[in-house]
Amino acid sequence: MKHLLTASLAALILSACASTPDVIITEVDPMDLPASVYSAIEAERSDFTPMEVLKKVRGDRVYYDVEGELADETELEFDILMNGDVAEIVEIQRDLTFEDMPTKVQSMVDEVETTRPVRIIESVQTDGSVIYEFFAPGAPADPAYEIRSHEGQLERLTERWIH
Repeated sequence: MKHLLTASLAALILSACASTPDVIITEVDPMDLPASVYSAIEAERSDFTPMEVLKKVRGDRVYYDVEGELADETELEFDILMNGDVAEIVEIQRDLTFEDMPTKVQSMVDEVETTRPVRIIESVQTDGSVIYEFFAPGAPADPAYEIRSHEGQLERLTERWIH
């Protein structure tokens, strides 16, 4: 089974090395996660089993990207920002097919792009918005573009979403 984190590990490392040399990425055993990370995930999805973890340090910010599965084998990734010992979920991600996206998002993609993306990531944000990241063929490191859905409104972002 191909996991989100495994599939994007090379892209993350390449992206970190190419664009932000201050990002340090290390693999972490899920058993070594801080207790607050487990508590945050448990509060959000009690049926989640962590399988792979990356720790990313960007300057003074520490993130844990925790990838795993729900009881029904749906793969998810939690992006967690540490504030001291306190863990805050900043995104919940999953891969989607084009057909899995809401019809309004599909229509917007069809209006603004001539080719279909080869990968789509849905990122649920803490403010209730959803960021759809679209990856072009041959460019796995960074999304070619992103669309934000919030309170029924769609917006093609002009800058990369912060998380």
